[in-house]
Amino acid sequence: QVQLVESGGGLVQAGGSLRVTCVASGGTFSSYVMGWFRQAPGKEREFVASISWTGGSTNYAGSVKGRFTISRDNAKNTVNLQMNSLKPEDTAVYYCAASNGRISSPYRPYEYNYWGQGTQVTVSS
Repeated sequence: QVQLVESGGGLVQAGGSLRVTCVASGGTFSSYVMGWFRQAPGKEREFVASISWTGGSTNYAGSVKGRFTISRDNAKNTVNLQMNSLKPEDTAVYYCAASNGRISSPYRPYEYNYWGQGTQVTVSS
């Protein structure tokens, strides 16, 4: 019943910006820990960022810290990932993830219960 739908991906030049958005339905969004992961062809899904139920706590992968910002709007059941200063190595399918329980580590994909279908982000050099 819980559904996550990502949007906002696209093709940008290196140094450009994109914002991807995840819209949740079928659950109590304010009770979810939300995360963003990405997966490049032939590689494992990797952690990008996470945000707590209230938005008061965030975590970022070292590779994106200082460039990406995660935020949430519980009134709109959305979580956003603002991506600035994009690099070719950021190219991947970006997935929204949610957990309705306690997460011991936001870096591990199996900590999350629900996943969206992903949105493609391509950064050209």
